[in-house]
Amino acid sequence: MKKRMFLAALIAMVISGNLVFAGGGRQGGGAVASDNLQKSLALDVSGVKSTDGQILMPPLSPKQVPPRPANPDALDEEDALRYYDQEYAGWNAGAKINPAKSPANGSIGKYVILIVHGDHPWTTAYSNGAKKAADALGMRIDIWSPNWDVNVQNQMIDQAINARPDAIGVIPINAESAVQQFRKINQAGIPAFGTNTLATSEAMRYMVTWTGPDDWGQMRRLARDLADAMGKQGGIAYITHNPGGSPYFARMYGPRTELKTYAPNIRTLDFQSPGFDAAACKQVVADWITRFGSQLKAIFLADDSAQAIGAVDAIKEAGRTDILIVAAGNSKQGMDLVASGDVLAITYQTAEGDGAAVVKAMGDWFNGKPQPELGYLAQDIITKSNVAGFQPPQW
Repeated sequence: MKKRMFLAALIAMVISGNLVFAGGGRQGGGAVASDNLQKSLALDVSGVKSTDGQILMPPLSPKQVPPRPANPDALDEEDALRYYDQEYAGWNAGAKINPAKSPANGSIGKYVILIVHGDHPWTTAYSNGAKKAADALGMRIDIWSPNWDVNVQNQMIDQAINARPDAIGVIPINAESAVQQFRKINQAGIPAFGTNTLATSEAMRYMVTWTGPDDWGQMRRLARDLADAMGKQGGIAYITHNPGGSPYFARMYGPRTELKTYAPNIRTLDFQSPGFDAAACKQVVADWITRFGSQLKAIFLADDSAQAIGAVDAIKEAGRTDILIVAAGNSKQGMDLVASGDVLAITYQTAEGDGAAVVKAMGDWFNGKPQPELGYLAQDIITKSNVAGFQPPQW
């Protein structure tokens, strides 16, 4: 008799909304949820800073999106709109599929899982930023790494779904696999958030939102600074990111298409993809110096650490002082090379801010705030004149 009475009371509590489950978190209903929301909204995270003294969670920026051409693939290789579906993935994806509805009951107490792409000093800094943001928003976070193995990442997606968190964020290793990954999370009824690396437009339809760097915009800005330093004349060669991912397209075709219109007299001499081994990059640059001689006036790198070290070593050993280097990213190695004058400029791409951005988006969504299709981190260029303002490095 007592057992039946207890079960009846429990059922009544669930029906009345006194127990509300949101993924892996548990939130009281009614007045309790309202109180938690008010406390969450009252949290002031505007003063939280990253390791380098920058604001960790500034407002994210929108992007001007042009109309999509009828057939981007038919356009010239150096036409910016040829890469429309890579640069503007998500902006014209169409209606969200099974869109998650915010519980609007506060970020405090929520449990989220963040699945990154692999182990790297950058990822460590990214994870530190995500943890700082979670602490500031009263959330609990687990961060998992598949160490660059897409099959392991797929397994982690399943494990995360089984853990029933309040939200899951993913840095997809592979843009095509991302469709299946985000669809799975969405179909499980868990809010999905994309971060750092762009997926396809189809994958974006399963996300609440995506946050990360505007890699294309950064590369265009860096290319203009390089062109000015070159007097808008001369030859340039590119060491790319790993082929296939969004950084590959952004960090080669972003600058190339920008220079086509901004400095049409600058010629592309060659591009190579030796990876992120300093010795391999050094050999590529040494070969370029031999092959192109005085035509080679600048090198555009996808990475400011190992690639930059290799390029600088090759240029010094050849006795060349007229070759300019710019690179994406702002590692300790890159900033040291900027400070010494060996590298002209690098992009400020905050790893900690990147990790914090997706967690902040989750927190805002839990608090009932509408989310944009995508939100971009602030852009900046680091040169010898301002590098001290970005010290100490995040990684």
